[in-house]
Amino acid sequence: MYAALAGSGVAIVPFSSASVLADLEVGIVWWGAVEALTVVVVFLHGWSANAQFGLIGAYRYVAIGLPVMLISMFMLIAAALPAESLALPQIVESQRGLWNVIRQPLGLPLFLLLGLSLSFRGPFNYADSADIAGGTAAEVSGAPRLVWEFARLAMLTAVAAMAASVFLGGYLGPWLPGPAWLVLKTATLLLVLVCLTEQLARISPSRMMTLIWTTLLPLSFLHLVWAGVLAL
Repeated sequence: MYAALAGSGVAIVPFSSASVLADLEVGIVWWGAVEALTVVVVFLHGWSANAQFGLIGAYRYVAIGLPVMLISMFMLIAAALPAESLALPQIVESQRGLWNVIRQPLGLPLFLLLGLSLSFRGPFNYADSADIAGGTAAEVSGAPRLVWEFARLAMLTAVAAMAASVFLGGYLGPWLPGPAWLVLKTATLLLVLVCLTEQLARISPSRMMTLIWTTLLPLSFLHLVWAGVLAL
């Protein structure tokens, strides 16, 4: 049940299947909202430590996360155009004839950058990197640090699952049941993300910002325009 403040009292809105269906119809919008919330939460995590290194890591995370979040939404909207819907089930069903990774080859690699950015891994490891003495997690240890590392893994898994659904056909596939295909595709993308973490070298924050704003972001916008033209 959802509790919503109404005046001086509390109004209780009962949980219903209709509200769940309404949420599913705008699944891409909900994903974008969660991306923005993640950026805010990580920034507050670094800011709340009231320490220099944590705040530096928090600002670095926001500086990289915001433009990458735009790239992510461009890719998701482009993938939603063939389905003519923002609902994930419709996007998956639209790939029965051809997966979006083939229809829109730039979509998957650009979207995977989001996973590395949100969980600050590989070339996007600016929030908790060694050069700023631990960054946002510099003042965290013990059980809270374990929860923090678990949250990073959860973000990476969520990105892999979304990418598998939007670009690799989700549960679609022969012989095996649908959930098995989704798990298999998600695990494959997780392996790819882990490999990218180890293989891609990190560049300076200023060069990364230049690369994102002058190359990756315009490229993602052109990709969206091209996907719209093909969907007409």
